[in-house]
Amino acid sequence: MSTSAQPLDAIAAIPMFSGVGKRQLKRLVDSGREVQHEPGRVLAQEGMGALAFHLVLEGTLEVVRGDAVLRELGPGDYFGEISMIDGKPRSSTVRAGTSVRTLAIPHAAFDKLLDDEPAVARALLVELCARLRAAEQRQS
Repeated sequence: MSTSAQPLDAIAAIPMFSGVGKRQLKRLVDSGREVQHEPGRVLAQEGMGALAFHLVLEGTLEVVRGDAVLRELGPGDYFGEISMIDGKPRSSTVRAGTSVRTLAIPHAAFDKLLDDEPAVARALLVELCARLRAAEQRQS
């Protein structure tokens, strides 16, 4: 698999993008850029604004709120979608645990996809509901 095909394959494997055609996914990937991050680098800061949706291509990241590590992200995982939807500041900090390569898709391109593809918006709602339920169960 060539490096240029890898981001397209990775984004196509995300369930919320399953109803999106290859051509539209390719446009989405082409609107983004691959970024390399060194261990310890903060990719998203709790309380700050959001500029992009990030898809993890290689490496691991930690999702942190305060001093608590909430979860770990790896290849195929993503973050930034919540702030892309509501325009509010980041709900947590995301930092590289190892050397990480991500695909960063700018807010405008992500927004356009949600406008053009209602199935993506619906799938994203289902994913966010699942995360909310899981968080509520952890608190019980």
